Amino acid sequence: MRKKIAIKIDVDTKRGYEQGVPNMLDVFQKHGIKASFFFSMGPDNSGKAIRRIFRKGFLAKMLRTKAPATYGLKTMLYGTVLPAPLIVGPNPAPFLRAIADGHDCGIHCWDHVYWQDKLPVLSEAKIREHLTKACNLFEKLAHQKPRFCGAPGWQTTYKSLKVQQTMGFDFCSDVRGYAPFYPVVEGQEFLPVQIPGTLLTMDEVLGIMGVTEDNIVDYWLKNCDKPWNVFTIHAETEGLAKISILDDFIAKARLQGFEFVLLKEGKKLPNIKKCRIYAGYLPGRAGTVALQSDPLN
Repeated sequence: MRKKIAIKIDVDTKRGYEQGVPNMLDVFQKHGIKASFFFSMGPDNSGKAIRRIFRKGFLAKMLRTKAPATYGLKTMLYGTVLPAPLIVGPNPAPFLRAIADGHDCGIHCWDHVYWQDKLPVLSEAKIREHLTKACNLFEKLAHQKPRFCGAPGWQTTYKSLKVQQTMGFDFCSDVRGYAPFYPVVEGQEFLPVQIPGTLLTMDEVLGIMGVTEDNIVDYWLKNCDKPWNVFTIHAETEGLAKISILDDFIAKARLQGFEFVLLKEGKKLPNIKKCRIYAGYLPGRAGTVALQSDPLN
């Protein structure tokens, strides 16, 4: 059986949405593959992420990944010096093209920075409010309900999973791990199935562990060592300055015999287990993320 790679694209910012998404769609069209997009539907408050500067490793990561060049100065001022613009609503063309091109599209969030930084203190009502706004705009533009979502910054709580369980999603991708699983938090089982990212992202490995732009594709493919692999990329990086790396990754993966599939195919894998979700650390990332435990008995 051929090893599979599902490409998951997180769209976090206005610039990534307007410029990065079309670039990625061109690359996917060139190679004849489909991917799964997660759109931040509401305001771009990227400038407020500066509050993370006191987290261990955040400043080092920003410098290592050349964040100002990657995101652009204007993006890094949104929500502080500059007003926070809406991402999808004023310009639905990239969103609608992704759907028209046959890619799977779902929601990332309403406000990326707000969710990533505030989730632990948010009430169920506030979580539902944000998810509902994102879902409503998605449905208004696409004339269909979103079938999946993925939490910004891989941040989850008992309350967020409880709310998501009521939203009618087919699956969620909120977690980092190794295989699709049914989540358990504080002893309670939740639906739907979680399909986690399995590979470290570009901003987590580039410039450390000996990984450079010249060998990062080989690094990723070496770590696609399971039958099922989920490759998370971002419209702001692999869709802009690093678009050639995305192109190279797809070409080399094809030569090595990998099959590209949609993320939802993970639901069909046999013997999906129950696993806990817990907060833990990953190399190259500041702060904690939601991680998948070993299978429960």
